[in-house]
Amino acid sequence: MLKVRCLVYAKFMVLVFTALFFMQSAALADSGLPNFTKLVDKYSPAIVNISTTQKIKHPKLRNPHGLPSMPNMPEGPFGDLFRHFFDDKNGNKREFEEFKNESLGSGFIISSDGYVLTNHHVIKDADEIIVRLSDRRELLAKVIGSDEKSDIALLKVDADDLPVVKLKRRSDVKVGEWVLAIGSPFGFEATVTAGIVSATGRSLPRDNYVPFIQTDVAINPGNSGGPLFDVEGNVIGVNSQIFSRTGGFMGLSFAIPIDVAMGVVEQIKDQGFVSRGWLGVLIQDVTRELAESMNMARPEGALISQIMPDSPAEKAGLRVGDVIVEFNGKTLARSSSLPPLVGMTAVGSDTKVKVVRNGKTITLKVVLGELPGEEGVAAVDDTPAITAGGRLNMQVIDLNSEQRRRSGVESGGVLVLSVDTGAAKKAGIRRGDVILMLNNQEITDVAQFSALEEGLPSGKSIRVLVQRGKAPLFLALKLD
Repeated sequence: MLKVRCLVYAKFMVLVFTALFFMQSAALADSGLPNFTKLVDKYSPAIVNISTTQKIKHPKLRNPHGLPSMPNMPEGPFGDLFRHFFDDKNGNKREFEEFKNESLGSGFIISSDGYVLTNHHVIKDADEIIVRLSDRRELLAKVIGSDEKSDIALLKVDADDLPVVKLKRRSDVKVGEWVLAIGSPFGFEATVTAGIVSATGRSLPRDNYVPFIQTDVAINPGNSGGPLFDVEGNVIGVNSQIFSRTGGFMGLSFAIPIDVAMGVVEQIKDQGFVSRGWLGVLIQDVTRELAESMNMARPEGALISQIMPDSPAEKAGLRVGDVIVEFNGKTLARSSSLPPLVGMTAVGSDTKVKVVRNGKTITLKVVLGELPGEEGVAAVDDTPAITAGGRLNMQVIDLNSEQRRRSGVESGGVLVLSVDTGAAKKAGIRRGDVILMLNNQEITDVAQFSALEEGLPSGKSIRVLVQRGKAPLFLALKLD
């Protein structure tokens, strides 16, 4: 009888533990933790490894003493000494020998006839590009087009019936959603890493035209150009770069949104190059102090600090000091949101721009131009002083012709020679700045600046527009 009871009890416990196991499995399934195995099985064959070769020439050395190569020799007696080893007996330059510099990256196939998407920096200056497929085939790739500003390149290999990824232009990528990357970090092919979206619309230095997707997916050298998937298997981004102090992954990786990438691809296919919309303004963020000086309820939008001559902005009636709060129907929380929106808008299109001017909201229509080349930056030179003091406790002078040439200020403005303790220094005005506007009034010379300075209101934030180098900047100043 006891044995029967023990057997019944044992069966009962087996049933209990089985039920608990299935309940725990169901709980895990309901917890939102993704299973990427089917996604990887389906789409990893469309991920490729990209290897590039760049040919570099160095002079052949006549080097009996085993000294290291130094092709760029200095002038003077030390240069003469080095030339003894690098030049021939007649003083002529020696022959060059060729070396190969190889690098690795990732990419993914976007069409079955052989179009491959990757990063511009992966194939930049390459003399030969080899695409290695998942079935171990190695194919020579041709560059159809490449765009440095977006860091996107389109390649073509001679093959048919290739596996492809699924592209989906998602504008609703959410912070916190799961994502997965496949690539070749350090040459380890088909490496899979996963994480979550950390932020969207990130603006990075020197990358004004890409609203990056920030993730915590482990990305390392060699992952560049690989796809970023969502849980449904859609490619939503192209892994591009990481933030690192060591050269390796530190938890911050950035991907180019797929709609930006495919916009570049379509332009490359259609016209062979990439054109971007151009508004012709320099902008900055609106701080709390600047918002207060403009009677804005909260800091938002992009504050115009300079308008380019004969630009679409100038033709449309935009002014220095306007705050763009909406562009083409999209609200701007920060100034960094504007350049990608302008760049992705078609050249020649009529676009509505909503701005705050003197506390009032107005809407203007702008016909966008095409983004021109980059402009240089120069610094303001030092000059002997003719000074003017005042309530701001700083010294300024009129600009001479050389200072105007270097600063890019054609007329008006005063050059700051020194700033002592006080409201101006607290506002961030520096020696070398050119003050262009004070309390919404354009500065013509020192005399006019001094008169405006004496009439400034106390206890209220006012705007000061300065030219720093060749970059205009609004600052908020408040006198006690």
